[in-house]
Amino acid sequence: MQPEKEHAVVLYDGVCNLCSGTVRFIAKRDSRAYFQFAALQSVKGREVLKDYSLPADELKTIVLIEKHRAFTRSAAVLRIARGFHRAWPLLTLLRIVPRRLRDACYGFVAARRYRWFGAKPACELPPESLKPRFL
Repeated sequence: MQPEKEHAVVLYDGVCNLCSGTVRFIAKRDSRAYFQFAALQSVKGREVLKDYSLPADELKTIVLIEKHRAFTRSAAVLRIARGFHRAWPLLTLLRIVPRRLRDACYGFVAARRYRWFGAKPACELPPESLKPRFL
């Protein structure tokens, strides 16, 4: 029997339009189907947060679970970009920027995401083509 293919899990704010768009962006560029997804508000998303001792009610950031480690904010974004093809992995060069500064920029956008991009009253269902990649 072959070992199961390893996946990384992206947890995102399921009511945020920017976040939902980010999931579609990731899926489109992830030709290996390496990334799986779950909304932070979903039962599965809350289970994963609990497994990694992350606060389910306070967390307002993207979370990447990869190789049994949890990454948040800019660290998660840069690790996700590393998994793409073409020029996207070059974004990882931003790791030379101190994390506090990267996270401050991330926080600036995150704090305004509902105002700039809007929010849905509830988590949207994934498109049929992406359903197999949702936990």
